[in-house]
Amino acid sequence: MNREEFKTQATETIDDIYSKIDDLKSRKENAKENVKSDYEKAIKSLEDKKKVVEEKYENLNHATEDKWHETKDAFSSATDSFKKGFKEIASVF
Repeated sequence: MNREEFKTQATETIDDIYSKIDDLKSRKENAKENVKSDYEKAIKSLEDKKKVVEEKYENLNHATEDKWHETKDAFSSATDSFKKGFKEIASVF
């Protein structure tokens, strides 16, 4: 996959992350009172991971050719961490 294709895929990944967090926020609104605080903790955790992904995404967009692979790997690692965290949270809710 070339650089532009990866950046396009990265943008789609960011959009998916926003969607997943929005979905959890929506579920929280419809949840029973006794689990709302659990949702809030889960959302906070994912938003922290989202910030890391966004930072890596910005680095990706400004990476020089010699830093491209390193930056690409860092972005992939951050998205993997988000996905893992989301799976863990989704299994609870």
